[in-house]
Amino acid sequence: MSASTVLARKWRPKNFAQLAGQQHVVQALTNALSQNRLHHAYLFTGTRGVGKTTIARIFAKSLNCLSGITATPCGECSACQEIDNGRFVDLLELDAASNTQVDSMRELLESALYAPTAARFKVYIIDEVHMLSKSAFNAMLKTLEEPPAHVKFILATTDPQKIPVTVLSRCLQFNLKQLPPALIAGHLQYVLEQEQIAFEIPAVNLVARAASGSMRDALSLMDQAIAFSAGSVDEVVVRNMLGAIDQSYLFELLNALQQNNGTQLLAVADNMASRSLAFDVALQELASLLHRIALAQTVPQAIAEDDPQRAAVLELARLFAPEEVQLYYQIAIHGRDEIDLAPDEYAGFTMTLLRMLAFTPGKGAVGKSTAQTSPAIVSVASQTSPVYAMQSHAPIMRDAAPAKAAQAVAAPVMSADQLPDWTTLLAQLNLQGLAGQLAKNCVLQTFENGVLTLILSPEHKGLQSNKVAFDRLQTVLSEYFAQPIKLHIVLGKVSVATPAVVEQQVKQDKQQQANEAIAADSFVLAAQAELEARVIAESIRPV
Repeated sequence: MSASTVLARKWRPKNFAQLAGQQHVVQALTNALSQNRLHHAYLFTGTRGVGKTTIARIFAKSLNCLSGITATPCGECSACQEIDNGRFVDLLELDAASNTQVDSMRELLESALYAPTAARFKVYIIDEVHMLSKSAFNAMLKTLEEPPAHVKFILATTDPQKIPVTVLSRCLQFNLKQLPPALIAGHLQYVLEQEQIAFEIPAVNLVARAASGSMRDALSLMDQAIAFSAGSVDEVVVRNMLGAIDQSYLFELLNALQQNNGTQLLAVADNMASRSLAFDVALQELASLLHRIALAQTVPQAIAEDDPQRAAVLELARLFAPEEVQLYYQIAIHGRDEIDLAPDEYAGFTMTLLRMLAFTPGKGAVGKSTAQTSPAIVSVASQTSPVYAMQSHAPIMRDAAPAKAAQAVAAPVMSADQLPDWTTLLAQLNLQGLAGQLAKNCVLQTFENGVLTLILSPEHKGLQSNKVAFDRLQTVLSEYFAQPIKLHIVLGKVSVATPAVVEQQVKQDKQQQANEAIAADSFVLAAQAELEARVIAESIRPV
């Protein structure tokens, strides 16, 4: 490996075939290029390091390759080479995080009016576009509405909710997903083999999990691992580098939990403390292990045959009930969120373990009290802690304040005659962007057997076809009701006011009140009488 080139740059894909993952985006762009059905603006969304700007540059090559518009740019012509080297005069990249002001955007848009210098299209890649100011977005909007034929915009963002709906509606939007650890691990192994660097598979798997879905982060961590391991990639060294927890501790914790043995549970925690292990990392890896156990219970073949922990994971999957695993997972991830609020990390970690023990159905304190009474709901709530609730079979957990605890617990068993007020519900969900617009222009029809049906007025049917907005709304509703929700949206006549109409009416009422207050203000009346002043109606804003 070259001493001057880091892995993330050296192994950056130069064509669609080299991309790891994101096949849904690659296929859509490939079809568009092959059929010459090109849009003037594209928006790539997703967390850092998942390939947004990489795909944007490959797409720019596909548009401007001298062999013609193609999904397989040659990589050899002057256009491809200059784009790869960052020297292509008709490809302009702007980092919106450091160029938020309207002047930068106006200067860029003015240059868009001129024909490309040497290319087929002038391509603008604007990264972190959500950081632009409101005035900069307004300046961009004019060009997006009437784009020159020779211009293509490729926008990238980690936070699409902050982009104005007027801009979103003029872009083809693609949501890039976080890459699964198995895919990352496979690519890392390929890279190491090509670099002729020795490695241990468990070490590679550790790096893949630590990358949190980002291939760029995975390659950067692998660079660091190679340096720590003095030219090879060893599990022990990588585990120390990442602060990862020896998995044997986690299996011991779960075995103690399965046996309802609080003494053994704390003994393992004390042993971990004596080794100065990071308890926040321990909770993260415990949640990861519980996820693998849940997978083993549902899809056993998801645990690879060559996984050294396969037998242990399958055994725990047999010993624990699925609802127990789900409950422990929720407690683990909430325990990690709360560990900074604890008196110290040890207290936060052990309290999380004791919480698991207490809420184990039929074993802990809450379980015993449940068994001695009817299968009514038992809940515990505090000002800062999540609510853990158990019914007769499936335990659930939701964040909720004490005043809302009963509502949060009762929501999953809501029947058709207990429908919530849709406007009130949306106020609690606080949805933004296109998902918010979709929800606000619907009314709730039914909610039965986990299927929530909305009616959307035909005048807003364009929102119904936006898959990203639909998926976002379905996900948020599932999180709110603490159960999988299947969203069904039908076009039809809306007989009651939608939340959007209610919201607009409230704004109009507030504006009317503000207008009347200004008209009756003594200072304004005096200024009009003595100074011949006049009120500019458009400047009045309610407070």
